[in-house]
Amino acid sequence: MYNPAEYIKDHIRTVPNWPQEGVMFRDITPLLQNPKTFRVLIDLFVHRYMDANLDLIAGMDARGFIIGSVVAYELNLGFVPIRKKGKLPFTTMSEEYTLEYGCATVEMHTDACKEGDRVVLIDDLIATGGTMLAGKKLLERNGAIIVEGAAIVDLNDLGGSNVLKNSGLPLFTVCQFSGH
Repeated sequence: MYNPAEYIKDHIRTVPNWPQEGVMFRDITPLLQNPKTFRVLIDLFVHRYMDANLDLIAGMDARGFIIGSVVAYELNLGFVPIRKKGKLPFTTMSEEYTLEYGCATVEMHTDACKEGDRVVLIDDLIATGGTMLAGKKLLERNGAIIVEGAAIVDLNDLGGSNVLKNSGLPLFTVCQFSGH
């Protein structure tokens, strides 16, 4: 029987020892290169959110932009890019977070959303949860209501999905991988 989540998982490439020794990188580019898998992936998100009474889709830099912007287009919603520090040209607000291997900062335009906007926050994968949690904090500081965080992959061994759920963020992921 056809299972779209398994179909998607079967098309994610694992690259051993990248970006550093011992890491099993989950590469979504094969999903994007194949028109059928890309459509199945986008349709999973579109069908999930088509009746969710949303105002915006927000996407995390950079692979969350790919999925989030297409989902926003398909749902006839606006798109909010949450970028790495120094990439946005207008007045921004920022949030620092911890990565598996250091610290980083993401930014959002101060006028990207308004009080009461209902938003889904999308990224490609959940590792430690720091990136998505930083995006959630930025959106909430502007008064948005985060309906759900969404990602293609949950690297459940790294505990990020638990961090996000414990922060009060409902979470949807298409598939899970164990071992990083």
